[in-house]
Amino acid sequence: MKTRRAIQTLGVIAMASLLSSQALAQKIVVAHRGASGYLPEHTLAAKAMAYAMDADYIEQDVVMTADDQLIVLHDITLDRTTDVADQFPDRIRDDGRFYAIDFTLAEIKQLNVSEGFNVDNGAKRQSFPQRFPLGASSFRVPTLREEIELIQGMNQSTGKDIGIYPEVKSPEFHRAAGKDVSTALIEMLKAYGYTSKQHKVFVQTFSFDELKIIHDEILPAVGVELKLVQLVGGGASYDWMFDAEGMQTVARYADGLGPEKGLIIDRNSTRGNIMISDLVQLAHANGMQVHPYTFRLDPGQVPAYADSFEELLELYYFDANIDGAFTDFPDRVVNFLKSK
Repeated sequence: MKTRRAIQTLGVIAMASLLSSQALAQKIVVAHRGASGYLPEHTLAAKAMAYAMDADYIEQDVVMTADDQLIVLHDITLDRTTDVADQFPDRIRDDGRFYAIDFTLAEIKQLNVSEGFNVDNGAKRQSFPQRFPLGASSFRVPTLREEIELIQGMNQSTGKDIGIYPEVKSPEFHRAAGKDVSTALIEMLKAYGYTSKQHKVFVQTFSFDELKIIHDEILPAVGVELKLVQLVGGGASYDWMFDAEGMQTVARYADGLGPEKGLIIDRNSTRGNIMISDLVQLAHANGMQVHPYTFRLDPGQVPAYADSFEELLELYYFDANIDGAFTDFPDRVVNFLKSK
């Protein structure tokens, strides 16, 4: 009897270990704008580095040019990460910004890309001073096509299957200018073989209206089924999503939720009082994955309620039970999950 009980106990332990391993294997790392903690964001160099760091997915923010080409750029403007003000000073709009939509791809390809910066009294101030130095080396704005081909090419040469995670940037802005970024994106994904929810691609947007258009109109018209993610910011326009009824509504269109991480663990948490919201639980109850943003190592970016970056990851991945995280430092998150 004792032997049988011992065997049963070992079986339970083995099953628990297997389930734990399976759950851990489903935790993913999304390289936010590539390995952007080490190289200028959304450059092909940053994407290649993120790939080498074994991120599960690599993010692309998708913007359209004047000649309807899809480029990978976080902002709809060019002045935060390029020298557009030096090369095309007369193309400035009345609001003092330079918009990608006003430039052809050939013009944008002339620009030099750098770390993000602000201009203070005529001097450039790097947003994250400890990152790659301003003005060093040579980088360009990539097209979405170039980036997909880079990642798929490395998938072939390495035997890996690293996914992509494109975002439709400011769809209302583009539609007001007569440009349908979403359809162009979905058509390009189809051309490169991303046609089903089994393929390693998530398509994300902050716009719930655009999410519905993609789900109800564009995907059926193009003839593909892809995983969709509703991004969620901290503004009041998203508050309706944070209860059971709202989450059910989002889940009709989305396979995942991408909230700002402070919506999961309250920023007012302390080391003795970690306040975790029910957002992950609500999303999981409605069949959605949760991939919060953005996990950074830079000074001041690890909240005071965590002793270290790794403790922050522990709180999110395991206490709050997120399914994945967007990070500028994919190697650190990959290594953390491997250590578990």
